[in-house]
Amino acid sequence: MAAFGAVSRHREIANLLREGGSVSVVRLAEALGVSVVTVRHDLDVLERQQVLRRVRGGAIAVRPARFQRSLHPLNSAFEPEKQRIGELAASLVRDGETIIIDAGSTTLALARALPRSLQDVAVVTTALDVALEMEAHAGVKVVVTGGTVAKPQRCLVPPFATTLLQQINADVAFLACSGVDAQKGFTTQSWEEAEVKHAILAAASRVVFLADHGKIGHVATAKIMDLAGAELLVTDSGASGASLRALELAGLNVILA
Repeated sequence: MAAFGAVSRHREIANLLREGGSVSVVRLAEALGVSVVTVRHDLDVLERQQVLRRVRGGAIAVRPARFQRSLHPLNSAFEPEKQRIGELAASLVRDGETIIIDAGSTTLALARALPRSLQDVAVVTTALDVALEMEAHAGVKVVVTGGTVAKPQRCLVPPFATTLLQQINADVAFLACSGVDAQKGFTTQSWEEAEVKHAILAAASRVVFLADHGKIGHVATAKIMDLAGAELLVTDSGASGASLRALELAGLNVILA
């Protein structure tokens, strides 16, 4: 196949990002008929133009701060990474604990991975998908926070989404986010979600965030909290060493799944 010219390559890379949200260097080299060195140069150029953000092995699309990422379980972006993150986070849960599970595709992976051997665990959740997933777990009691259903995410938001959380004293909260940044902290894409997350933070003794590496360095519209306020971030090994060091210097403990 004849190689694309630079302008055509950049246009095609942007199109592939719009379609899938992420691309790999190897896939681009094959699709464009050029070397991986050329692809990396193109990605560097497009990153400077803020068309994309480089991640290990490829790139992800730069979304506007209020981009509404689907929380539907069929959303497959970074699915293997989310599964590993969920499994590692699930291993942190102990018998007898009260935990809060936030709405999100990665927190849903946590719910699915909770060991069936767990006993006497109370799960408080803002996510209908999480509640349904927990229904068949014999060792878990499920409490749904109430509120207004946000579509298509199937999560509960104001009005009426924080009232029950004010009555909860949880051991640990597992939260999702849209962005993790060394300066801006944890952020999410909507003020309604941020309001619920603030109530979750107030209800829990410890806070663990779950985020795939594609969210590291992204800053969304609504602030959740500073990095130092969280006990832990569970992310995946696709995160770059430089970005992880920046988070740790800002006071965040990070473990990789």
